[in-house]
Amino acid sequence: QVQLVESGGGWVQAGGFLRLSCVASGRIVSTYTMAWFRQALGQEREFVAGISWSGAWNIYADSVKGRFTISKVNAQNTVYLQMNSLKSEDTAVYYCAAGTEWTTTSGLYEYWGQGTQVTVSS
Repeated sequence: QVQLVESGGGWVQAGGFLRLSCVASGRIVSTYTMAWFRQALGQEREFVAGISWSGAWNIYADSVKGRFTISKVNAQNTVYLQMNSLKSEDTAVYYCAAGTEWTTTSGLYEYWGQGTQVTVSS
């Protein structure tokens, strides 16, 4: 059974940074599209960033472009989300996801982590 476990969330002041990690069981990091989504209180889950199985392609939501960077280390079965210049509107639960499609649509991802809370204080 595939498991994704996120960590690295927490509280930070606006302008600060955090790095989220997602450790996966098995070898899905090297064979699946990996992505980060987030869900703020009372809002729908939204796409944040994705990386292809090969690592050759990245894609970002416009709201985080230039501030967030997704990366992965296949040998460690780990995906990262480096978040810089954080804003209060980045406050949300962040989820790691894995899927076979190259997509920003949450419903097309097969596996999900439990989420990690990020709170940005202004």
